[in-house]
Amino acid sequence: MAPTSRKPENASSPEELAALLAAAATGDEVAWRGIVDAYVSRVFGLIRSQCGDADLAEEITQSTFCTVAAKLRDYQEVGRFESWLFRIAMNRLRDEMRRRKRHASPMEEAPMASLAVMVDQPRGAERGTEAATAKILQEAIASLNEADREIINLRHVGGLSFKQLADSLNEPLGTLLARHHRALKKLRDYLEDRGVSADAF
Repeated sequence: MAPTSRKPENASSPEELAALLAAAATGDEVAWRGIVDAYVSRVFGLIRSQCGDADLAEEITQSTFCTVAAKLRDYQEVGRFESWLFRIAMNRLRDEMRRRKRHASPMEEAPMASLAVMVDQPRGAERGTEAATAKILQEAIASLNEADREIINLRHVGGLSFKQLADSLNEPLGTLLARHHRALKKLRDYLEDRGVSADAF
């Protein structure tokens, strides 16, 4: 499934996004709201899919945009805003998880957020069938190692292109393509072993 990447409505080109970011950096509240509205759901979805905790995801999302707001004045847009934004979000999450580990207060056990949008469901499917499929998908994602789960979430929840992934993770494009392919194969194998169609992958 190809993720969608939505720019602010008033920034339909890279040049317009750069202008919008420059306006937001000067304190233009309308421009800033356009940026937040365009990206907040994707940042929240990414973090929630990584940690499985909606409250923590909301906290990290807020922290991410606070950091962006603070650094935007010094940011120069060269086509990498999304990579920069998602890298900040992932770093915030890692910092918080390290902090919790140091203070011996781990997150409560929570199910992995579902990427159910990646699994085609027939119209009118019974709710019980959908719930069972979503549960198997959650288990499949949870079975991945951290690196594989991160690339799946960045690509399919965050909506980053492979070039943006390479920028965000500072890895060669070819390496990321191979990692993504292997991670999807693991998901497909897990789902198909349990009788769930993996055509969407």
